[in-house]
Amino acid sequence: MKLAYWMYAGPAHIGTLRVASSFKNVHAIMHAPLGDDYFNVMRSMLERERDFTPVTASIVDRHVLARGSQEKVVENIIRKDKEEKPDLIVLTPTCTSSILQEDLQNFVDRATTESEANVLLADVNHYRVNELQAADRTLEQIIRFCLEKAERTKTIDVEKTEKPSVNLLGFFTLGFHHTHDCRELSRLLEDLGIQINAIVPEGGKIETLSKLPKAWFNLVPYREVGLMSAEYLKEKYDMPYVSRIPMGVVETSETIKEIQQILNKIEPSKKVDFSEYIKNQSQFVSQASWFSRSIDCQNLTNKKAVVFGDSTHAAAITKVLVREMGIGVSCAGTYCTHDADWFREQVQGYVDEVFITDDHTQVGDMIARLEPSAIFGTQMERHIGKRLDIPCGVISAPVHIQNFPLGYRPFLGYEGSNQIADLVYNSFSLGMEDHLLEIFGGHDTKEVITKALSTDDSFKWTPDAQKELNKIPGFVRGKIKRNTEKFAREEGVNTISIEIMYAAKEAVGA
Repeated sequence: MKLAYWMYAGPAHIGTLRVASSFKNVHAIMHAPLGDDYFNVMRSMLERERDFTPVTASIVDRHVLARGSQEKVVENIIRKDKEEKPDLIVLTPTCTSSILQEDLQNFVDRATTESEANVLLADVNHYRVNELQAADRTLEQIIRFCLEKAERTKTIDVEKTEKPSVNLLGFFTLGFHHTHDCRELSRLLEDLGIQINAIVPEGGKIETLSKLPKAWFNLVPYREVGLMSAEYLKEKYDMPYVSRIPMGVVETSETIKEIQQILNKIEPSKKVDFSEYIKNQSQFVSQASWFSRSIDCQNLTNKKAVVFGDSTHAAAITKVLVREMGIGVSCAGTYCTHDADWFREQVQGYVDEVFITDDHTQVGDMIARLEPSAIFGTQMERHIGKRLDIPCGVISAPVHIQNFPLGYRPFLGYEGSNQIADLVYNSFSLGMEDHLLEIFGGHDTKEVITKALSTDDSFKWTPDAQKELNKIPGFVRGKIKRNTEKFAREEGVNTISIEIMYAAKEAVGA
């Protein structure tokens, strides 16, 4: 655990609450002090839903500490069971309340005996895992809890559906474009003649979990959440799963081929062939395939980009940039340090450098060092790009309210490939555009500010040097300014004159 004012992945209890509140009629109770109970506010500000399941905070205050938490926690569980009649109550501590070392499982056992509620303690280590890891573990724990109960009560349904069917695992609240991705993936599967057996957890009900084994296979489009559940269902009910990321034309087609192999293995007498569907979608439905061969996209050839985000989106976007759009990737990285080995394997051969860190200051320094033409990252990288005057397209959480668009903006499937192509192309600053904006008095006429990151260096530019700098076209001005200041720093000069600018120019052979 460490103190931070900016984090890529939040604390573990946020992941647990995101999963629990994604279900319908599941109530989460957070055992926490004041200050940790911000989840409802955060969700209502960001997620554009008409209704959502609220979270109850069982506040730990000085009175609770004086007499112990047990009575209050048990009372809150019983009260919420009477008021809400939820199908399941999930109790989770926070990092702060975990310090008390209370036996919360004992609280759950007591509440279970005193009410008819189904109560589950989120079993995650709040000091060792982050938000995404906790979400993955919580989803698997809820599925396991409900299926084991269904087996005991003999209400489980394991008979396979007559037609091919699938469970979609991993779509949940506050996810990056998850709602749109879910709709696009559902449409694609229905085009293939595959029924949607269940979507878990987003919008699902606990009662539907007992029907998960009816599906022919499971599909996990995001590595961050759903893999543990898919592994459990495979081990327990011998259900195959597809974990390839259907993002971009190539990977979407490969995902469909994997689905085809699974269906033909399950029912070899009725072989399916999706090759014509893939061909039609790739050539005619997805505009990205055509656009990648157009003169507009070819103008991006030899441009360099930096990609950073969660494992799923950073790896997928890197492949799209290199394989489908001919754009070089100087560095690809992820803040999912627990998934570093998989990420390195996925981007190997596509990038010049792999960067694994959860420290945004290191990412900022890396971007300042490489000076790419564009960045594709999170909201943090977008702010870094603003400081460096480098455009940034947001492709991953952490999210901002603008990442919950009202319009249809999927990233998965063939329509998602169109959205990604638009995002990539529009993220690059085209030189002529910036030059014309400057000529006609556009936004680039403002005075340039220092773009160095993680440094306290302060340079004074003489009026003549500043005037000369402002004559340089905007799309290269930032780079020239940083090179000049780098030269001045090496020479031990604090005031930059025209003579220093020319000397710096000669030093780099310009």
